[in-house]
Amino acid sequence: MSTTLLRTSTARSALRAASSQNSKRVGLAGVAFARGKATLPDLPYDYGALEPAISGKIMELHHDKHHRTYVNSYNQAEEKLAEAEQKEDIPSKIALLPLINFHGGGHTNHTLFWENLAPKGSGGGEPPTGGLSKAIDTSYGSLDAFKEKFNTALAGIQGSGWAWLVQDTQTGSISIKTYANQDAVVGQFRPILGIDAWEHAYYLQYQNRKAEYFKAVWDVVNWKAAEKRFK
Repeated sequence: MSTTLLRTSTARSALRAASSQNSKRVGLAGVAFARGKATLPDLPYDYGALEPAISGKIMELHHDKHHRTYVNSYNQAEEKLAEAEQKEDIPSKIALLPLINFHGGGHTNHTLFWENLAPKGSGGGEPPTGGLSKAIDTSYGSLDAFKEKFNTALAGIQGSGWAWLVQDTQTGSISIKTYANQDAVVGQFRPILGIDAWEHAYYLQYQNRKAEYFKAVWDVVNWKAAEKRFK
């Protein structure tokens, strides 16, 4: 594979490591923030590592262009919000909230999405085990039946959005829910596994055959990451 598609950058990692020592970092659903700024996460695999399910070119554009835009736009909106708060400009603060929701959600959702994927041979496609496997069998009958219902939910999304396997934080039960645009899973539900149904996630490779993408993506789903979120 071309070295231009490698995600590991020694220089970048060193800079981030140095920054993390000097900055207060907090975690929100696996999303990293430094001094209030969101940061684009490095992928733990090469862009082309998920082929043939997801092409290297899609992964490069999706991560380095689309996700980076959400990060940058979120940080810009947060800076404007801080200025509005200093001025006690309530109308401006209200106007900024949709931008923060959209771009912050885009950053959160994509960070979880990259963790939910893994190359074959590194966990990708291996079925869930333990408590999550039992919960899926109890709620849906089998893993195959769950995938079928999940893909039906994905196909039913009008426009852009996500489908998620979520866990109710109050009852512990799991369910499949769809969210429009970049709305994040927050509040009563905990995100366990999400699949991006935006066109930029598949169109370059699958064009209008999105059902093929929904089927193929399961070959690289990282159930081990999902199991860690399941309580």
